[in-house]
Amino acid sequence: MIPVEDTYRHKGLRKKLVDTIQQKGIEDKKLLNAINSIPRHYFLDSAFDDIAYEDRAFPIGEGQTISQPYTVAYQTQLLEISPFEKILEVGTGSAYQACVLAEMGVKVFTIERQKKLFNLTKNFTYLKKYKNIKFFYGDGYEGLPTFAPFDKILITAAAPEVPKKLLLQLKVGGIMVLPLGEGSVQQMMRITKLENDALKEEVFDNFSFVPMLLGKKN
Repeated sequence: MIPVEDTYRHKGLRKKLVDTIQQKGIEDKKLLNAINSIPRHYFLDSAFDDIAYEDRAFPIGEGQTISQPYTVAYQTQLLEISPFEKILEVGTGSAYQACVLAEMGVKVFTIERQKKLFNLTKNFTYLKKYKNIKFFYGDGYEGLPTFAPFDKILITAAAPEVPKKLLLQLKVGGIMVLPLGEGSVQQMMRITKLENDALKEEVFDNFSFVPMLLGKKN
């Protein structure tokens, strides 16, 4: 059952969470404001209400998690978002990350391969406030070529290699952020697409994500 209230207590816990991730090196004020404005407890079962604002991941079903807020903030900060950009998110999950992006004034196209999770987002009343998020059920490796090119692409699962079809959907000058690598630990990468299909690759900290899988799951 989804909690229906966002109380003063929740708001206080959210402010503490923002302070925590700021102390860990997140500086983007619009990003911090976005996290401060989104009731994370809405995205979790009510059993998690007391711990929803701890800086850690929690299970959301189908073997997936709602990411640690610091991880959400870290990836988002690497995207270097500007208002009105068109962003493809691969791996909707709980839709918390999509809401953070939407709060920052961009247009979000988010794709989820798990039918059950996709159906949950369709029935999640809170998400109806975000007219700038479009939800799709599909294979993340295929992306959304119909809506390409994208200014930015964010992958929220561990890719064994950089997905070539997604690079084709990124505009020149655009940025892709993804955790790259197999096994239990991945390196966060930022890839900038340059002229003539050249790529600038930057390597950042290590993280642990669920693997990015091929195809759709009913």
